[in-house]
Formats: sequence, structure tokens, C-alpha cells
Amino acid sequence: MLEKNKVTHLFQIDYPIVQAGMVWTSGWRLASAVSNAGGLGIIGAGSMYPEIFREHIQKCKKATSKPFAVNLPLLYQDIDQHIKTILDEGIKIVFTSAGNPKTWTSILKKEGITVVHVVSSSKFALKAQDAGVDAVVAEGFEAGGHNGREETTSMILIPAVSQAVSIPVIAAGGIATGRQMLAAMILGADGVQVGSRFVCSHEASNHILFKQAVVNAGEGDTLLSMKKMTPVRLLKNKFFDQIKEAESNGASAEKLQEILGKGRAKKGMFEGDMENGELEIGQVSSLIHNIKPAADILHEIWNEFGELANYRF
Repeated sequence: MLEKNKVTHLFQIDYPIVQAGMVWTSGWRLASAVSNAGGLGIIGAGSMYPEIFREHIQKCKKATSKPFAVNLPLLYQDIDQHIKTILDEGIKIVFTSAGNPKTWTSILKKEGITVVHVVSSSKFALKAQDAGVDAVVAEGFEAGGHNGREETTSMILIPAVSQAVSIPVIAAGGIATGRQMLAAMILGADGVQVGSRFVCSHEASNHILFKQAVVNAGEGDTLLSMKKMTPVRLLKNKFFDQIKEAESNGASAEKLQEILGKGRAKKGMFEGDMENGELEIGQVSSLIHNIKPAADILHEIWNEFGELANYRF
């Protein structure tokens, strides 16, 4: 374990590397694999019905004896049921996102749960700290999935948030290698959250066609879209073109929601419809060139980080 590191101490893990809780990707297999490898695995609750969420937690408990977390989007429609599941199953670490941390943080903290909130600005980081969270994830513009409207890159966001708050800061957005992890730590982060790189792991629950599309992606193949709704970074495809055309014509949030419909992310990321599905991924996809076990990904990042930092572990 890295000595005197705030993130490894907070979560009681070996390496300050957190796997992001991504929809249609971060199930119990991925979470347990990352945790068993010494990082912090996360189950992504955002794409799970309450009964499925409980099933993944129970299977993760059987697959690892090490700490793992759940990611809970605060705008989730069945959040009351997810909170009940978290409390019933004795979850110790919860990452919240996409909403006001004041709503549930105090309730979770009363149960002895460590709470981390995802932010896209130092302003929201301070609000999260005031709400009582134990740490924040500073997620830059490069990230996939839900993103901030400010379009602040990780290079700016990480030091800004690190200077603004006194709680641990976990950097996210554009991190898939040990070199990028080292850069984030030098900028002031105490650890990193890695999403897109774990999309291309054997244990990730997304469709193999989506994984292959990420591997084949180049620079400029993603773009932040749907800013009038909840901003999300997408791989370019037929659906992306529909959204782009609508936005160019000044479409309202209601019109964009009509085009999006329901189950669009599931259609693309989970079911493998590469033309009509919503394909959420980060800019760093252009640096991902293979699919491998999650443990290999984590150790590859950590070893490169150690070598470049001239550490000896």
C-alpha cells in the first residue's frame, strides 16, 4: 500500500486507482476483479433495476473479500429503493453523481458509509465538501458519460479542485495510463478514477462490439453532446449524427429527449447496436488499443506510474 496516501487510507485499498461506475459496463464481475487486484471496484447502479442492483452486490460480495463501492446517480428514478438496498446489504462506500449531494449524504454518513461525490467544477466541489462528503472525484471535460457544462479540462480542473477543498481529490477524465496518472497526481490529485480503459476489459459487461469500437476509435471520434439535457460524450455514429443535426438546427431539450427516447444507451453499449445506440466513452479512447483482463489493466497503469515516478514498491 502506498504510504501516507489519502485515497488508499480512506478506502483501505492497495493502489489509489478507482474503477468508474459506468452504466451497462460496471457490473459485479468488473468491480470484483478490480478490487481483487488492489484497486477500488465500483458497481454502476445507474443502469440497474433495484432487484438487479441487489443481485450484483450479493455476487460481488461472494467474488471478493476486499472493499468495493457502488455508484449512485442521484437523479435515478428508483433512488429510494437503491438506498434501501445499499443499507440492507451493508455497503461501506458510495460514490454519488448527477445531483445534489446534500440530499442523501447525511443519511448515508449516519450509517457509517464513506461518501464520495463526482464534480465538474471547484464550485461544486466546495458544495460537496460542505455537504459532508469524504472525498470528491474531479471529472474533467475529457471524460465519457455524464459531464459538466463548463467544459473544464482535467489539466485545469484537478489543480483548481485540489486547491479549493481540504478533502481527498480523485482525478477523472482522460486517464488510462500510468503516465496520465502521474500527471494527475502532480497536479494535486490523491488518486485517479479510470473509466474508459476498463470498458475494454474482459470483465466489463458491455457488448464486445462496443469494446471493439472503442479500440478502433481515433482522435476526434468523440464529442460532447446534448448540453441542453445532461451533457454526455459520445462516439460518432448514426445516432450521434441525428443529435448533432438537431442541435445545429436549435432543437429544444424536449426535441432532443424525443430523439434520444428510452433505452438508447442499452441499445448501443449493452446490446451492440453500433449505429443507432448511444455510445458513451471518453476522449482517451484514442489511446486504448486492446482488450485485456481488468487486473492486467490496473497493474499496467500502476507499474508505469511507479517506473515514471521512480518509486520502489
